[in-house]
Amino acid sequence: MSEIRLIDVAMQYVTHKAQVRALDRISLTVPDGQFACIVGPSGCGKSTLLMVAAGLVTPSEGEVLVDGKPATAPGADRGMVFQSYSLYPWLSVRRNIEFGMEIKRTPRTERQLRSGELIHLMKLDGFAEAYPKALSGGMKQRAAIARALANDPQVLLMDEPFGALDAQTRQIMQEMLTDLWQRFRKTVLFVTHDIDEAIFLGDVIYVMTNRPGRIRTTLRVDLPRPRTFDMVGGPHFAQLRNQVVGIIHEESLKAVESELARA
Repeated sequence: MSEIRLIDVAMQYVTHKAQVRALDRISLTVPDGQFACIVGPSGCGKSTLLMVAAGLVTPSEGEVLVDGKPATAPGADRGMVFQSYSLYPWLSVRRNIEFGMEIKRTPRTERQLRSGELIHLMKLDGFAEAYPKALSGGMKQRAAIARALANDPQVLLMDEPFGALDAQTRQIMQEMLTDLWQRFRKTVLFVTHDIDEAIFLGDVIYVMTNRPGRIRTTLRVDLPRPRTFDMVGGPHFAQLRNQVVGIIHEESLKAVESELARA
């Protein structure tokens, strides 16, 4: 089992002007093998929530559990993929992928076998010894995903990983990610601002409110798998999109009204 649970998670911080509550008592469970997406208006705390799940930020209240065990710091049970690729520029693609395994003192032969499999799977053949500066944006993110998978984490956390890519590359990466999920069936918590992306990838979509971020709506995505892009024009896809767009629009208007009230 590879379940991740967030229980009554709240996050607040102090600025030079005021105390800000970014997240307010969020509870959600991503069961074993589910692909869950989080969307919401700008500034609602999506990325903060993911940082809490990763153990990179300590919540003011609440807790994170992975398979029922408290997760209070980063760990090999959770692989993290950022929007900014976060590859080490002084390491080759292979060495980036093997980095976590080196820290765990995985035998060299096993590391090389695992990295070789992932390089082939992520279509990076011929670039194993290349450095990040020689890669396109899509190739960098494929390498980053391979590195996150190398330690065989129980949960994969992804913070707008395709947000910096052009539309065509983004679509290719979405298709590749669905194929990877079909293959490995990792438990995934995926943050995105792209509603179509969330519907295409997810089994379930959590829609957050305006700050302080709460879970306003949980939507099940009943599209069959494997997913193909001809589904994007279908009536069920359009219905889900309109529903999510309407909720986020309402929450964005609330944010504007709040700003005007404070002005």
